Amino acid sequence: MCHFKQNLGTARMEDSDQSGTVVAVCQMNSTIEVERNLEICEDLIRKAKTRGAKMVFLPECFDYVAESSEQACSMAAPLQSPRMQCMCALAQELGVWLSLGGYHEQGPPGEKRLYNSHVIVNDSGVIVEVYHKMHLFDVNVQDGPRLKESNAVIPGDKIVPPVPTPVGNVLLRSRAIENQCYVIAAAQTGQHNAKRRSYGHAMIVDPWGCVIAQCGEGNDLSVAEIDLAYLNKVRQQMPIMNHKRKDLYGKLNSCPKL
Repeated sequence: MCHFKQNLGTARMEDSDQSGTVVAVCQMNSTIEVERNLEICEDLIRKAKTRGAKMVFLPECFDYVAESSEQACSMAAPLQSPRMQCMCALAQELGVWLSLGGYHEQGPPGEKRLYNSHVIVNDSGVIVEVYHKMHLFDVNVQDGPRLKESNAVIPGDKIVPPVPTPVGNVLLRSRAIENQCYVIAAAQTGQHNAKRRSYGHAMIVDPWGCVIAQCGEGNDLSVAEIDLAYLNKVRQQMPIMNHKRKDLYGKLNSCPKL
């Protein structure tokens, strides 16, 4: 059974004195069948555990991919649902952290829309943080598609602080370099239904933009070590955060040593 947090400040990272931690990035082909999708998640998480992963990253819509926004909203479930309890119980059983990106969380009473929620579960099966997606994908391309995520999703209203944890190819590599961090990008893959298909190629990118792990085709996972000593070395050699123009866009703290 899932245990919910009482105090966000109680979240802590085990083995924080180690310079390297193995993480696993997953990709999967979700469909409208929730039970099938959760079975795939369990299989990937168990495989990640056998390969030494301390934290496992699952993609957006790991619970299901609907065929319409109306269907997506009607299938949404609260955080206390059996779906999430299943993930929490698995995290506790295996002693791994889970990053559950894009859970379809049921909105408040009277609200037809849902939350696109990123849920972090620690290795004790406790939900230590939930982030509601703030920047929704609304686009109207001239002579092209019109997509409006806000029709089905409630935008989040707060920035969630970083949680202490064990830990588009070119775009991801750019984000890793400019932010001097590891980027762990889980992904959906393959044909979900008649309307939707995903590219896949989930990957882990190091602070210099090098792809150090990448999934193949189909439901898959890949693991890599997050080397904090190497990360700190990169930040020392290229102190980007120290060069920020605080006079233009406010004060930002320098990258902390990890």
